[in-house]
Amino acid sequence: LSGAGVMECQRALKDAGGDFDKALRIIKERGEIIAEKKSSRTTGAGFLESYLHNGRVGVLMEIRCETDFVAHSEPFKTLARELVMQIAAMNPEDVPALLNEPYIRDDKLTISQLIKNTVAKVGENIKIERFCRYEL
Repeated sequence: LSGAGVMECQRALKDAGGDFDKALRIIKERGEIIAEKKSSRTTGAGFLESYLHNGRVGVLMEIRCETDFVAHSEPFKTLARELVMQIAAMNPEDVPALLNEPYIRDDKLTISQLIKNTVAKVGENIKIERFCRYEL
């Protein structure tokens, strides 16, 4: 549900005195703190993710992280896939516009928050370097 590890969830639940909703808020706050601390770290690894929708809309995105280990991890790959589908669906003007958009699968999250959640999971800085979107 939160995407946090078991030990982190246990600590948050203990800190929240057994209150599940409060524990979720604690996990979210801690994840954002972790993401902020990592935001200045160099992103030297990553890959290009592509998406083609019905042969009419195509997206190519360069997404970066710190190590090849994380670049090959399932949370990072899932994030990349979600981001290219977001770009195909919403046609943002540029990376800053994309980061401020509500996430199409959960409008309570922005894309920036979605990325921060993944940063908290994988423990590395993540950056969308650039993208291009084509439509017939």
